[in-house]
Amino acid sequence: MNKNLSKKIERLTLELAETRSIVGTKEENNISKKVYEKFMEMEYFKQSPGMVKYVDAIEDPLKRKSVLAMVKGKKGLSNKTLVLIGHTDTVGISDYGNLKEYATNPLELIEKLKDITLPEDALKDLESGEYLFGRGIFDMKCGVATLMTIIEDISNNVENFEGNLVFAAVCDEEGNSAGMLSVVSELIRLKENEGFDYLALIDTDYSAPRFEGDNTRYVYLGTVGKLMPSFYIVGSEAHGGDPFRGIDPNHISSAIVEEMDFNTKYCDEAEGKFTVPPISLRQQDLKPEYSVQTARSSYLYFNFGTHSSTPDQMMDRLIDGATLAFQKVVDSLNEEYKKYCEFNNFPYAKLPWKSRVISYEELYSLVEKEKPEELEILIKDLNNKLLGNPEVDEREFALKTVEKIHKLWSDKNPVVVVYYSPPYYPHIYVEGSSPLEKKLLDAVNHVVENTESNYEVKIKKFYPYISDLSYGAAPREEGAIDSLKNNMPGFGSKYILPIEEMQELNLPVVNIGPFGKDAHKFTERLEKDYSFNVAPKLVYETIVNLLK
Repeated sequence: MNKNLSKKIERLTLELAETRSIVGTKEENNISKKVYEKFMEMEYFKQSPGMVKYVDAIEDPLKRKSVLAMVKGKKGLSNKTLVLIGHTDTVGISDYGNLKEYATNPLELIEKLKDITLPEDALKDLESGEYLFGRGIFDMKCGVATLMTIIEDISNNVENFEGNLVFAAVCDEEGNSAGMLSVVSELIRLKENEGFDYLALIDTDYSAPRFEGDNTRYVYLGTVGKLMPSFYIVGSEAHGGDPFRGIDPNHISSAIVEEMDFNTKYCDEAEGKFTVPPISLRQQDLKPEYSVQTARSSYLYFNFGTHSSTPDQMMDRLIDGATLAFQKVVDSLNEEYKKYCEFNNFPYAKLPWKSRVISYEELYSLVEKEKPEELEILIKDLNNKLLGNPEVDEREFALKTVEKIHKLWSDKNPVVVVYYSPPYYPHIYVEGSSPLEKKLLDAVNHVVENTESNYEVKIKKFYPYISDLSYGAAPREEGAIDSLKNNMPGFGSKYILPIEEMQELNLPVVNIGPFGKDAHKFTERLEKDYSFNVAPKLVYETIVNLLK
């Protein structure tokens, strides 16, 4: 890597950052067009325009597109191929307030930020002159610019390049990964048609300090996964003046939150590396109007990170945790009811409530045995009414499905139904157990050890942020995917996940990204020296070493 390439990366980073591309808007097509046009300005693609193409996001009402570019080395005519990815969308800009119009103009934004009060760390970085600020410049326009510039450099000397590159600039990473999910199928098609032998997947998404004062730069092998455990909770209504005659689903819901939210016992572990603990993302009852009656049902869902646990293994833990929480509510109710009876000199009798937790798969099976024809009609009706409605997202569809199926069930006693809501991001654990994993481990170790810089660069397992890296593979363990499919309402209809293609890819993954701070905040910023000079060198050399 030379200084000229570094300057090119910087210029392209600024150009891409200035092209606004907020996720879930038509702006995403602006950045796709920009990326496509930049490739078509490169000499290699002028000569071979068929090597760049758009890939439509599947069934997308916004008709968003990803961009796929290929470079085929002419030295040795090798089938060895690397997959490179980067996302072109960003989160929104509402957090910039009065500075929204400058959010995607990094050079002007720097001047505007000088006039407002910033957090101490951000102010220090602003005054240093070593950072560029702006929405998307860090997450991840710089990473995209890095790969595009490297591709151009390699394509200019394709006669001496052995191997092939496939780069996907994908849309919707910050949403539901519609871009990457559509690209997966295209990668399989290319593999079959071109005879590509995929070795690894390289992403250049951002890297940030992992704790206060952390100045280490990280290269990540593998990636964290994500499950969205959800709980549909059915209680028993009661009048507000006689509450012990019922059991409040909000009480049970809160107990599940108390049991799981931020509880490190639910961190998933591999090689001594732990995910963040579960975080509740939504919690509400389903009472449609105000009354002095307690709610009949409620629901909640969590963000659960995974390093090693598969959906079937996680389901067992979720049922155990919810059962424990439910039992605590039952015990607490009996204890408080006993006190209440003593206060009022009422006779005490143990309340009838029992802890009961089942999976969605179990609920479905029970209802199917009772009312198979009614269940079939219900599913068809739900699909007809909700599948084509863009206002009903995947999580709402899953909830409504559980709710409607439960209403068919003859058993009306209190229960918690555990299910998975979309999306699902598999973890990818690069442990060196396969030839491809070992090759990636060796290549990355070699590059990090032999690349000179002024920074401490460390290799860590598991990229810690949810990303499209997850779709480079999928679990193959018996029962893991069955558990996901059987416990995720709408899987295969409302939520499309190319599991078989992901399993076929089965690629080890690495993230070598720029360094910065505060992704998704208005103080989002990119450290220039490492991001434009060192990280690209690491990416370049990793590509070269993998294709040897």
